[in-house]
Amino acid sequence: MEGMDAKHARVMIWEELRKVARPDSRFSWDFGEFIADYEGSDKAAELFVKEDFYKKANVIFITPDNNLEHLREIAFKDKKTVLMTNYGITRGVFLIAPGMIPEGKEELASTLDGVQRFWKHLTLKEVKEQIGHIDLMVTGASAINLSGVRFGKGHGYFDLEWAMFSTIGAADDSTAIVTVGHDCQVVDIKVDVQPYDTAFDYIVTPTRVIETRHEIPRPKCGVIWSLLEPGMKGAIPPLQELWNDQYCK
Repeated sequence: MEGMDAKHARVMIWEELRKVARPDSRFSWDFGEFIADYEGSDKAAELFVKEDFYKKANVIFITPDNNLEHLREIAFKDKKTVLMTNYGITRGVFLIAPGMIPEGKEELASTLDGVQRFWKHLTLKEVKEQIGHIDLMVTGASAINLSGVRFGKGHGYFDLEWAMFSTIGAADDSTAIVTVGHDCQVVDIKVDVQPYDTAFDYIVTPTRVIETRHEIPRPKCGVIWSLLEPGMKGAIPPLQELWNDQYCK
């Protein structure tokens, strides 16, 4: 992909992804709106849990992306403490702690409908007080380069999640950040980096675990309020909590 820019790389990636992706019930094939599941996502999860960044993690934040279902199931079975959000963060942050899911219900709880039977809502203040530190943050991605920058999906929810957790001190430079995607979603191109872009330490695909170049420092700017999409602050409870709290004063 030498010489290819991010816009053209994204188009090529989505053409290849369409061959292996599973459509979403709400978004069909609109890869700009959701993170697709795909053939081999279970293999990526099996590779993921063999890594030290998973084995050493007690508290894991996992996004509600379609391709992370099997990983969520394994984490529940392994009795990890898991934090999640819903799509768009419109209902805030939720806790799934060991003992909250009855044995044998882990697969059900790995789905976005099923997990709602078991999880417990937490404010950001409660995350800091009850959870303390997040050891590992995991998200899917639409397109990824080898510097660990996502560039395929435009809403930036994971960047917001990092900004919120780091602002309250629940995530920091010791928190491992990992993205999971299909091999066809990983490319070696240069992407313009914004101050809020949260780069990854590792990329996990169905066939390999890639350590990124660690070229891009973690954002320290918190939420950049002026760059939020219209309506985001009003729709996302944790943002409202930060706005009304001492962190924004």
